Amino acid sequence: MNRLSVKNNTINIISDAIVNSLGFDTDEVLSAIMNMRSGSKSLENFTLSEPTAMLSCIDKEKFNHLIENNHQLNDLKSFTFFEQLMIYVIQNASQKIGLDPADPETLFVFSSTKGNIDLLEKQNLSPDQFERLYIWKSVELITQYFKNPNQAITISNACISGTQAIIKGAEILKSTPFKHVIICGADCISPFVVSGFQSFKALSPDICKPFDLNRTGLNIGEGAGAVVLAKNQEDHISIFSGSVTNDANHISGPSRTGEGLYRALMQSCEDIPKDKISFINAHGTATPYNDEMEAIAFDRFNLAEVPVNSFKANFGHTLGAAGIIETILSARSLENEIILPSMGFDDLGVSIPLTIPKTLIKDSKPYCIKTASGFGGCNAALVLKKGEIV
Repeated sequence: MNRLSVKNNTINIISDAIVNSLGFDTDEVLSAIMNMRSGSKSLENFTLSEPTAMLSCIDKEKFNHLIENNHQLNDLKSFTFFEQLMIYVIQNASQKIGLDPADPETLFVFSSTKGNIDLLEKQNLSPDQFERLYIWKSVELITQYFKNPNQAITISNACISGTQAIIKGAEILKSTPFKHVIICGADCISPFVVSGFQSFKALSPDICKPFDLNRTGLNIGEGAGAVVLAKNQEDHISIFSGSVTNDANHISGPSRTGEGLYRALMQSCEDIPKDKISFINAHGTATPYNDEMEAIAFDRFNLAEVPVNSFKANFGHTLGAAGIIETILSARSLENEIILPSMGFDDLGVSIPLTIPKTLIKDSKPYCIKTASGFGGCNAALVLKKGEIV
């Protein structure tokens, strides 16, 4: 069992930004989820293997208009869509708090599972395009764009990448002289990515239904998210603790006992009174094995009575961006003292009697847990806390 663990209560989320199928700002996305909206649509002829696919895509026409009219951004025509998304959310999150991303006391941490993988679909790639198939190259170009002098960190660990990046960022900020860490994650939809999930028969033809009896698979989404972390900002949500484990169960299948996620929960949540946990934002992919595995892990750690939600029906599984986007929305939920509904849920479809909220709930408990799981047996648990730092 491999593990990376950090425990602290001095690292805070002081700014954020989101772009996905529901909108181009965190407040817009949060409002859409509160109103039970989904950005997923059925698209035809997207891949060779299936006639249609239920996907959650960003409105590229509107996004192009936004970046062309954003005077804070220089010409982005030389950057790919994937890179533009990262630049946009970094600029957005930084601008909100007047932070200069070029500050040498600021470090970048990036997360993605696929990067510019869509370039594989092009013929006769130039040397520059070929090099950009490597995520580190995009990270290098984005770091140079913002004139940041530090060597950025890149995390690509399947679907826990974004959550792990936040844990890593908190760990770095706690143990180094950096004043800020900007964590950014993004992934885009392409036929290559969608075909991979279709080969597993993992995609739903309809809007997905996490933890529901009639779930038929996941929806793929695209998006980007960014958070800015700083030390000792008591009026902001804190990164209380987090842990990453790997149970090496299977190349794609989750553990039937939830062992890896259970251990991640145990390492990150052992000091938290369970009656003080407002909710768990689960990975919640709406696939039969993942939902069941999470339910078993929650039950093993005596969390089955804590409300569990998932945002996958709202904007799909955004891969390397998921952990960041969903952590932002969880932090906003704590801040606003609400538990967001889990869209698509009607009847319980896992063996553990979980509490899945169908409507928005008011709740003022100070902690929430964000979980993530991915191919290869990787798992992550992240604990957020609101209120005065103690």
